[in-house]
Amino acid sequence: MFPIRDENPHFLTPYVTIGIIAANILAWIFLQGLGTYPELAKSVCTLGLIPGSLLDTVPVGTRFQVGPNSMCVITESSNWFTVITSMFMHGGWMHLIGNMWFMWIFGNNVEDSMGHQRFIAFYLLCGGAAAALQMIFNPNSAVPMVGASGAIGGVMGAYIVLYPRVKVHMLLFLGFFVTTFAMPAMYMLGYWLLIQLIGGVGSIGATGGGTAFWAHVGGFVAGAAMVTWFKDPELVNRHPYHGWNSKQSPTKSWRQIK
Repeated sequence: MFPIRDENPHFLTPYVTIGIIAANILAWIFLQGLGTYPELAKSVCTLGLIPGSLLDTVPVGTRFQVGPNSMCVITESSNWFTVITSMFMHGGWMHLIGNMWFMWIFGNNVEDSMGHQRFIAFYLLCGGAAAALQMIFNPNSAVPMVGASGAIGGVMGAYIVLYPRVKVHMLLFLGFFVTTFAMPAMYMLGYWLLIQLIGGVGSIGATGGGTAFWAHVGGFVAGAAMVTWFKDPELVNRHPYHGWNSKQSPTKSWRQIK
């Protein structure tokens, strides 16, 4: 099940959303070598967030394999700037494409609710909250944490608060049969959060690599909580489908709304 679009117009040109997507793509090209080694391994090791290194809970010299014949070696405590740089690194093509697709679908409407400058601060704070919760649950990890999904989780948390009843169109794969259907954002994003919570509980105590489920949860919860302070009431109130008391599902001509 994968979102393909939402029935939600936006009024501002989403410069920040576009800029964040562009920054991630440029990082993938110029810092990560389009996913080739050794550039990918070097970027993950030096610009990824390693909880155990940042918190000084793993000894110097600890190694972790990040690819064919590639190892991360902890030589000293990580710098705090990796909390930010890790948000622009990815582990593979599908990781990048999936994150950027979610960012485009949900980011433009959240940016529309708070304006460009506030959205930048909101996005970075959500990414920081995502990293913090992942470190709380896995403080001794020597595995580099990379990806924009924690911050994008914050965007999704804000979206469910702002536009809970807006329809999100989903692509569903049932073996060889593929279909589409629409569901309110509160159900689609609620289901996504539930999957992250289940995955997070299952990952407690794990020592290897994998998905940073608690980062997703941390970002989502932070975004849902912070949007109240970051949203601009004037921008939100001009939006036809915000809040629980919004109109029912948009019509087929929703893109024509001015």
